[in-house]
Amino acid sequence: MTLDFLGTLERTHMCGDLRSSDAKDLGSGETVTLMGWVNRRRDHGNLIFLDLRDRTGITQVVFDKEVSPEAHARAEAARPEYVVAATGRVRVRGEGLANPNMPTGEVEVVAQQLLLLNEAKTPPFPIADDVAITNEEIRLKYRYLDLRRPELQRNFELRHKVTRAIRDFLSDNHFLEIETPLLTRSTPEGARDYLVPSRVHPGHFYALPQSPQIFKQLLMISGFDRYFQIARCFRDEDLRADRQPDFTQIDLETTFPKQETIFRIVEGFLRAAFHAGGIELPAHPFVQMTYDDAIRKYGIDKPDMRLPAMVDLGATLTPELRETLKIDPALPVYGFTIPRVGELSGTQRKALVGEIRGSFGDTGLDFLDVARLRTNAAFVPLAEAIAAKLTAEQLVFNGENFTTDDLAIVITPKPGTPALWNYDPHWIPKRVGQLRLDLAKKYADKHKLFEPTKTAADFRFLWVTDFPMYEWNEEAKRWDAAHHPFTSPHEDDITTGRLTSDKGAVRALAYDIVLNGTELGSGSIRIHRQDVQAEIFRSLGMSDAEAKERFGFFLDALEYGTPPHGGIALGLDRIVMILAGATSLREVIAFPKTAKAIDLMVDAPTPVGEQQMRELSLKTVTRS
Repeated sequence: MTLDFLGTLERTHMCGDLRSSDAKDLGSGETVTLMGWVNRRRDHGNLIFLDLRDRTGITQVVFDKEVSPEAHARAEAARPEYVVAATGRVRVRGEGLANPNMPTGEVEVVAQQLLLLNEAKTPPFPIADDVAITNEEIRLKYRYLDLRRPELQRNFELRHKVTRAIRDFLSDNHFLEIETPLLTRSTPEGARDYLVPSRVHPGHFYALPQSPQIFKQLLMISGFDRYFQIARCFRDEDLRADRQPDFTQIDLETTFPKQETIFRIVEGFLRAAFHAGGIELPAHPFVQMTYDDAIRKYGIDKPDMRLPAMVDLGATLTPELRETLKIDPALPVYGFTIPRVGELSGTQRKALVGEIRGSFGDTGLDFLDVARLRTNAAFVPLAEAIAAKLTAEQLVFNGENFTTDDLAIVITPKPGTPALWNYDPHWIPKRVGQLRLDLAKKYADKHKLFEPTKTAADFRFLWVTDFPMYEWNEEAKRWDAAHHPFTSPHEDDITTGRLTSDKGAVRALAYDIVLNGTELGSGSIRIHRQDVQAEIFRSLGMSDAEAKERFGFFLDALEYGTPPHGGIALGLDRIVMILAGATSLREVIAFPKTAKAIDLMVDAPTPVGEQQMRELSLKTVTRS
């Protein structure tokens, strides 16, 4: 088969452009030229049909032997995924032949010429059919083919629209887009850095940025007032469905803000982003909740508010009821419901009790469901207490009250647990909160909770505020920064001396934006005074000399009239993943890594040659 050259031929339309009006508007003798891939081929002898595809859609092209024998002969050689250029006239399809499932389904192009620009091997998986492909390794190895599939084409068009909407919103609100370096110095941000050896400075390394944190603060010192960046970031950490070693975040910083200033900006560009994705979010402010309330009600700092919250039943239980249920009066009691589980048989209930006890391990458990409560009078007040509290606090599932289809769970620690409870008062609600999520996922098929969201009401946004300033590192026996060391504590924590006297009680001016149990981003009001920043470094066990060595340039900058400032960074990949209804970031990142941080397509990472290693003054050692 002889392939053709494109020559001077130019494309006049994309494959998804043509409509019935084009057949009427294009006069006799006028032609269109489409270029793309052969999606499907159907041979009916004197008539050959090629569905021609590009990223905008598909147009049916007809090769009639009587109209153009030469074009028909070329079409006989065409196969799926061949790259072709077809020239012909647009016509309305015959009566009953229109395809209502295609935007171009009312028309077809009667070909006068066909150029075969390139041939193609048979792909390792179907591209024409919009179906799920279960072998992800094959998809990633042939990612350039995977990206041709309609699902991924839609995902990346959505990503473009979302990114553009965010960029336009921030630009319209006086933010300047400024790029910060990708080669910088290693700084503590919570995860391991990717290091880049310097050839001209042997034994020295750059680090790829985990975030542009210090640079964006320096831009505020520089007087740019409002900065943003669609920033590439890198973290050498264990991967999962919502993490990649290199990712993209929407990074912004502004001077003289209150927390509410940041909140309104973020809510504004999220509305713009979701509008680009076909979702109209309501105009009212997002819900806010303190970290302590989130732990108390949900047992987690990124609550999924589509599920009813936990309720503390301690004050509800009378001494008599505690005695009947054998519940230690010194211990907390939590209850929660999983909506729409339906009636469970005795065997199913028994199996669930064993399953929960096995996973919960070191706590006692009372298991209830509403159907059983009717026959067990001792538990009735407990169920009524759950229902009453859920209704009173409006913590109900999609506006529906507690019903006999709901599964009710009551948890109390075993006697002897108080020592652990006193050591970490968040330990028990966190465990109960995890059980709540595990059971919700177990019965997800029944209540359809975790299906892709489609309407504005499905998206439950939440601001979580007042995070702990410090967290205890049990292994190192020290207090670490819970967010990062540039986060400002509350003013009264500074003035009262709690930074050194009671670190566990210090709260930061830090906040997270959460959507349906997924953390979209984190931010804070920053420290703008050199004396406070130095004190924070000291409170983290860093000597003045060490702070000077690691952050001297930044401490110096703070002495030159630094304005109050704050900001946030949101994961662009996560936002697009949620809008696309995908379950993994790999569905919205063009060339992602596997869970083992491997790029199967280019086979990276790989060893490098001895010459390169010598130039970088490096050698490898084998770990035992």
